[in-house]
Order: sequence, then C-alpha cells, then structure tokens
Amino acid sequence: AFPRVNALSFWFTFVALFMVYYSFFVGGGAGGSWVLYPPLSVNGQPEMAMDIMILGLHTVGISSLLGAINFMVTIQNMRSTAVTLDQMSMFVWTSYLTSLLLVLSVPVLAGSLLFLLLDRNFSTSFYDYKKGGNPLLYQHLFWFFGHPEVYIIILPAFGIISECVLFLTDKERLFGQTSMIF
Repeated sequence: AFPRVNALSFWFTFVALFMVYYSFFVGGGAGGSWVLYPPLSVNGQPEMAMDIMILGLHTVGISSLLGAINFMVTIQNMRSTAVTLDQMSMFVWTSYLTSLLLVLSVPVLAGSLLFLLLDRNFSTSFYDYKKGGNPLLYQHLFWFFGHPEVYIIILPAFGIISECVLFLTDKERLFGQTSMIF
C-alpha cells in the first residue's frame, strides 16, 4: 500500500545493521550480553559502544514497525473485494498476525531501551537499584517483547508449510483452516 514506507523500512535495516556492527568496534564493544540486562548495561559499560548498540536496536525497531504497518495496511486495503478475510491464504494470515505481534511488542522494547539509554546518559533511575529503580522492570519489559518474538519468527514458516501442504495434497482449502486462523 505504501511503497515508500516499505523502501524506508528496507533502508533503515541497513542503517541499523551498520550501527550494531559498528558498536562492536567502539571502545571495546558492547558487553551487556544479548539481553542488555542492567546493571551491567547501565554501569558496567562506560564507553559509547552500548549507546550505539541501543540506537541501532531502536533503528531496527523502527524498520520493523514500518514494515509491519505496511503489511497490515496492504492486506486490509489492497486485497480484492471478492476475497473475504476467511478466504485469504494461510501465508497471508500468518504474515498479518506476525505484523500485528510486531506492532504490539516492538514499542514496549523501544520504551525499555529508551529507559536504558536515559539511565546511562542522563542519570535517571528507571533500572538503577541504588537510586530506587528496579532492574526487574527491564526484564519484564524485555520479555514482553521476547515471548511474542518466538511467534514472530515461527508464524511465517507455518504459513509457508501450510501452503506447501495445500499444494502437495491438491486441495482447494486446508482442513481446519478457520480453526487454525481463529
């Protein structure tokens, strides 16, 4: 539906990739583990590498959001009027649900990373237990994104497999498609 938004999403991915890889070579690299748990990511990394990593993750989050919104709008508005939601293929449904999960979970991750960036650079106390913050808050916010991420990764594969099964069995419709969708 929005080709320029889709292109922007595509190019943001490369900018984010550059920022994340660049953070490995600045000041010894980002060393906050793959989940960036505080206090190691707040106090244990005084160099700029962690900040660049967080900004790169923000950029890839913006890219994912733009792409997901574009997919959802395209599926809703650009399909034929003769095709109802029930008649859409399984791959289209799984793409739509993946986009929906991205739209719901990425802003939470972005907010938690923003709090991490503020704790690092502006002496706020969202996650610093010495100043009254709670490091478990970051873990809860991170896993609010992390649990749906599993489905974000696997749902498109389920859609592809469903389409392959449909093609190989030479059927017009998957058995139980409505129950799989809803």
